[in-house]
Amino acid sequence: MNSMNPDKEIQPLLPGELSLQIGASANRAASQARFSDYRARRADETLRRQDADLMLFHEFLELVNLRTCSLSEDPQAWRPVTWGLVEAFVKWQLNEGYAIKTINVRLSTIKSYARLAMQAGTLPPQEYALIRAVQGYSYREQVRIDQKRPVTRIGFKKEEPVKITPAQAQNLKEQPPTPQGRRDALLMCLLLDHGLRVGEVTALAVADLDLAEGVLRFYRPKVNKEQVHRLSRETLQAARACQTSGELPADGLLLRRSKKNEELGAPGMSKRAVTARVRLLGERLGVIGLSAHDCRHYWATSAARHGTDPFVLQEAGGWSSLAMPRRYVEENEIANDGVKLGKENGE
Repeated sequence: MNSMNPDKEIQPLLPGELSLQIGASANRAASQARFSDYRARRADETLRRQDADLMLFHEFLELVNLRTCSLSEDPQAWRPVTWGLVEAFVKWQLNEGYAIKTINVRLSTIKSYARLAMQAGTLPPQEYALIRAVQGYSYREQVRIDQKRPVTRIGFKKEEPVKITPAQAQNLKEQPPTPQGRRDALLMCLLLDHGLRVGEVTALAVADLDLAEGVLRFYRPKVNKEQVHRLSRETLQAARACQTSGELPADGLLLRRSKKNEELGAPGMSKRAVTARVRLLGERLGVIGLSAHDCRHYWATSAARHGTDPFVLQEAGGWSSLAMPRRYVEENEIANDGVKLGKENGE
């Protein structure tokens, strides 16, 4: 109603104006839900890593006397963030001795959430474009930088995987005929013969094993996908040994916890327990620092070395792109295969 003329009728919105209002309302709704929608689509492990990345960025901002709220959930927290601060964060990590790969991953996390803040309207598009232009470090730069600084990495993650020979892999799968030994044999077969991630192997249920058909049905949360693997001969043998000995749980989770005297406890090994067990089994063979991811690396490397197609390896390993399986294949290629030399060169 017009305050100057109460009797004047309110003019209805024209179709174009109504469309603009509807569009603006939709933008506001999408902006408010941008962070929660993004996080709802991510795996728990990804969210834990991103939260840790953003927590360190938050601590850095406090070091420069800039206080913010939750960078992982509140778009408003990104209002004071500039590309200069992001660049300074990268350099600060370098001086603190963080691994180059870790710095690059954290930079990727910041760029992802800066994009969300830009879409939510709290970070100017120009500033986001400058943040996106902040660069990490290439592999060649990493080598040069690490040679020049006294501390090259901080954290528990290894720079390179522990190498496992075929003989060592075989020994890891051959465990003593005790309850824990049979459980360990099944665990190592799942890791070495099927390339399961530690989170995937701890989530396995008894119902996922079909010993009659010889297959394993399981879920890969990182790519949100159900998969079926035909059990390797040794994995099938290890599972049947546990079944015959009465050590497979009646239902629920597949892997049982360790107790004293080589006995087994309730179903449900944690990721930490699997990590500790794999490390211990490796140490018994003289393989120091072994992890479940090293076993997955061995599986992929062995598959590539024996000529597995990258597309097949991608599917079997549960990767969302060809980048990782192609890397394994390329690392195992003979560089001069196909090079033809003349007779004077020994052909």
